[in-house]
Order: sequence, then structure tokens, then C-alpha cells
Amino acid sequence: MLATRPFSETLQSVFGGLLERLGNEDVDLPLLEKRDVSKVSLVVMSGDRGLCGGYNGYVIKKTEARMKELKDQGVGVELVCIGKKAIQYFKKRPTPVVKDYIMGQAPTSEEASAISEYLLSSYLAGDTDSVEVLYTQFVSLISSTPKIRTMLPLKLRGIESEGDEMFQLTTKDGQFAVEKDASAASEKADFPKDMIFEQDPLQILNAILPLYINGQILRMLQECVASELAARMTAMGAASDNAKELKKDLSRVYNRARQASVTAEILEISAGADASSQ
Repeated sequence: MLATRPFSETLQSVFGGLLERLGNEDVDLPLLEKRDVSKVSLVVMSGDRGLCGGYNGYVIKKTEARMKELKDQGVGVELVCIGKKAIQYFKKRPTPVVKDYIMGQAPTSEEASAISEYLLSSYLAGDTDSVEVLYTQFVSLISSTPKIRTMLPLKLRGIESEGDEMFQLTTKDGQFAVEKDASAASEKADFPKDMIFEQDPLQILNAILPLYINGQILRMLQECVASELAARMTAMGAASDNAKELKKDLSRVYNRARQASVTAEILEISAGADASSQ
């Protein structure tokens, strides 16, 4: 997540400068076009493995709730599943899974690019009217929140003003800890009024938008992996604590049973001794 930060900041800065240069012009970009929504593509990001508590279950429940909302409104739904758990679950359900990808433990820009290219081509071809991503936002080692974010169509205003929060897993006093670095929105690039663009700023913006989407997809994949690892650490920690408690309880029961057996043997010996003396 930290490695992708300079690229994301620079991209947002260029966005801001281009939007400022365009001013109040009527921007004609396919990715900003508003449509009547008749079909929505839900991109579901889950993990590939289990033993991570309710991590996968939460995002699946969130997806099912969103699917129900859309179907109640008469909107068609198709799924793009990322992660084996989501693939295995939804391929057994009636809602079609049109594309699936493996999450992996170290998402790369190539993987994010493959996903974003499919989503962009599907949207631009008119196969879907909106793309929503369901992912797990990393908050802390003991907290992660399933989120829904509309990726397409993009909103012109707001892209350049998004703040960012970066999290880094560290150790403190021998314990795991999380450092949160909240950064403000990237400052707009200052393009002088007399600067001559070899291409129209609108064309440049149109070319950069896919890069922006690719960067956001990569960031969400990384957040999911961080959330999954944190959930697995928490689940395994709880399992270890439960095992220690169970061991303590069983040891107590065993000691009580052994003490009762020893007491019974002593009583039998005492009773036998009394009987022989009589």
C-alpha cells in the first residue's frame, strides 16, 4: 500500500490541475456519462483461504444484501468474483458470475490492470450500466469494514478531493500495532495559463481516467489482503486463547477426578482395616 502511494498522489494532483484548467466546460467523457441503470456489475472481493474468522462471511452477506436491494428495484445484477471463497459460494447461486479472478496474497498492478480492463470494456460496450465494488476496508488489527464503492460511472467533482489513510503494520513493546498516517488530498498541479498542451486537456483526462481506476482497484485489493491477514491473526489468537482455556478446564476436571479416585481408595483401605481389626 505504501509503495503505490506516490503514484496515487501524483495522479490525483494531475487530475486536479486538469479539472481546474477545464473550468466549467461541459466535459464529454464516456466514463463520466450518466445512464439509466438497468444492470449493475457487482465486483466482490474475498479471500482465497479460510481460518480468518468472519472475514469472508461478512463480505458475502454484504453482497447478498446489495443484490436484494437492486433486485427489489428491478435492476439486473451480474457478479465479478475475486477470491476463491466468493467464487465457490456464488457459483452455486442463481446470480450469474461472468468473470472470476484469484485474489492472491500480494496483488500486483498487472492483476489490477486485468480486472480494470475487463470492467472498463464491459462498461464502455454497454454490457453494464454501473460497476460497484464490494471490498473490506482495513481499519485496524481487530476491525475491518465491508464497503461498497461505485467505480463507474465516475463523478467528475470529488475525484480530486479524496483524502487518503495509509496503515502500516508494526510492533510496539513486543506487540503488534498499527500506525495510521492520514494524508490530506493531493494539491492540484499548477498548470500555468500560457502552458501549451500537445493534446487537449480533455483528451489527457480521458487517457488518465483508466489509470486512476486501475490504481483504485489495486488499492482495494491491497486493503482486502491486509484485512484478511488481520482477521486471520485475530482468529488464530482467539483459537490459541480458547485452547489454553480448554486445557486449563480439562486439567481441573482431571485433577478432581484423580483426587476423587485417591480418596475412594483411601476410604476402601480404611474400611478394610477397620473390618480386619474387628
